[in-house]
Amino acid sequence: MPGHFADDLTAAIIDKHAPVCVGIDPSYERLPESIKRKFGDDQVAALREFCTEVIGAVAPIVPAIKPQIAYFEVHQSAGVKLYFDMIALARASGLMIIGDIKRSDIGSTAQAYARGHVSGENCPDAVTVNGYLGSDGLTPFISEGDADGRGIFILVRTSNPSGAVIQDFADASGKKFYQHMAEQVAALGRDSVGSSGLSRVGAVVGATYPDEARQLREMMPEQLFLVPGYGAQGATAADCAASFRPDGTGAIVNASRSVIYAFDKNPDVDWRQAVGQAAGAFAADVADAVF
Repeated sequence: MPGHFADDLTAAIIDKHAPVCVGIDPSYERLPESIKRKFGDDQVAALREFCTEVIGAVAPIVPAIKPQIAYFEVHQSAGVKLYFDMIALARASGLMIIGDIKRSDIGSTAQAYARGHVSGENCPDAVTVNGYLGSDGLTPFISEGDADGRGIFILVRTSNPSGAVIQDFADASGKKFYQHMAEQVAALGRDSVGSSGLSRVGAVVGATYPDEARQLREMMPEQLFLVPGYGAQGATAADCAASFRPDGTGAIVNASRSVIYAFDKNPDVDWRQAVGQAAGAFAADVADAVF
């Protein structure tokens, strides 16, 4: 029987009492000095050890990770291999995986992107996609995920400040672009709702706009929200809580740099321990605000 991404992630969140995921954004320049000394000029080997240790540190605490593919692609073919290897490692460690790829195109190109990132046992459980090209760029990802119940998160309201230049653009009635996008996402996901009452077609909604997140939750009651912006981008757990349903389900909050580079602010402990401690504090902070 195929799974259902929203149902499976919701169950994993409840099981660990942690409505959070850790972003895996490995930059060689920010790695612990001990790893850089160990591997010298072999940056991909250094990143492999770092990602492996981070996944091991957070796996007992959080239900999911979110590897950002750009940090892997910068190392070309070896980096792409590492991305998929880390997906396999995370799955073997009992984690769900959200591939942060933000792909989109039309026609056969969108289909090819979808096959490369959604089909196959070593692909992530869900991916992020850009909806600017309309349903042509989205339906291939949905249909490729049908067989295994994989999901997508469509960008709706992003956490970066300049996103408002596009997303706040309004039509003659006053409806803003992000509101229009939310309507499209809700419609696209209507046929993919699971037993949790949530769709495999979710939305990216930044925590840095909590009032808008509450509005978007009303517009997209069946969407699972991926919520960036906590930690390094300035959003609090209370801000993140705006994206959740009244019963505490319906969203997963991401933190990347504040967790995986926690050793920068805690140099007196082993760097792996610092990552684990930061993941635990992050999970507890959001859970206290949500549950």
